[in-house]
Amino acid sequence: MAVTLMAGAHPYAAPGVTSLTNPKVKYQLSDQHTVVLKRGNVTAVIVDNSAINTKELPGHRAGYNGLASLKYAGQKDNLFVPPIAGLNFEHIHDGVSVLKEKFEPRKFPMQIRIISDDTVELYQAPTPNWKLESCGRYQILDDGTIEYTFECIPHADLFKNGYIGLFWASYMQAPADRRIHFYGKLKTKRDQPEKLIAARTPSHGVDSTHPPENAVFFPKLSADFPLTLVNHPSDYVYSQPWYYGISGDYSYTQIFRNRDQIWFAQSPTGGGQKNPAWDFQWFIPDYKVGEAYGFIMRAHYAPWTDHKTLHNSVQKHLSALAKK
Repeated sequence: MAVTLMAGAHPYAAPGVTSLTNPKVKYQLSDQHTVVLKRGNVTAVIVDNSAINTKELPGHRAGYNGLASLKYAGQKDNLFVPPIAGLNFEHIHDGVSVLKEKFEPRKFPMQIRIISDDTVELYQAPTPNWKLESCGRYQILDDGTIEYTFECIPHADLFKNGYIGLFWASYMQAPADRRIHFYGKLKTKRDQPEKLIAARTPSHGVDSTHPPENAVFFPKLSADFPLTLVNHPSDYVYSQPWYYGISGDYSYTQIFRNRDQIWFAQSPTGGGQKNPAWDFQWFIPDYKVGEAYGFIMRAHYAPWTDHKTLHNSVQKHLSALAKK
């Protein structure tokens, strides 16, 4: 059931940060398909959706965009499945049963725009099917955390259920523990105190998505909608807007703003038999053609010690995001 949004500015109005919405932003176009961002102990490689075969990214597949590689100082292995990516812009949809193209952001060219030594954008012109123009900004912060700002503009009224559905995937390279961890509750017991939940969906497309406890919008989805990570909610709702997984000696944490109403998502095999997908999705209800929408999140990668240490580290990022 959709909730009518209040008059005035749309709650998901674009922050006006990227070159899509802010004409004051200056950038240089790159003739390469990758850009390396390094700060502190973290090195990130941003890639458009072209196929790459270099020493740095051997056998990277066409279509996968975003964070092609994320490594901590001294680390040999990529956090993500090497041929694919993390924070990969994956789906555009409206919840109906027939999609002309399931992976539209993968299929059509992206442009790398270099903003500065620590910031790069992936711009995509209005896509052929959905006519959605978008820009994702990747900025590496002092501690190596990646701040990701996404902005988009619909250029045609094509979304039949009255909302825009968008989905991002991070394909993790064979962590021993495929669960994700977040604070939440059983959706049937929301009067109970929150607790730390370790969620592992039993198979792809089963119990795969976790909405926020304070969700104000629930998307209409056809019974035979083909994107199973979108339309199979779990028994949980989350109460704090961040979650993490553990991969070897490191934790990968995705941190959001409460007001963006992001939905967590996961698959135990999304990136291959031993490779889980630690994902999220976003819905824009009551959109208008020509208006810009956006959200801001952060991806924090650091050595894993214990939950309390990570929890304390995340608080400064939650506070910073709340002010944006």
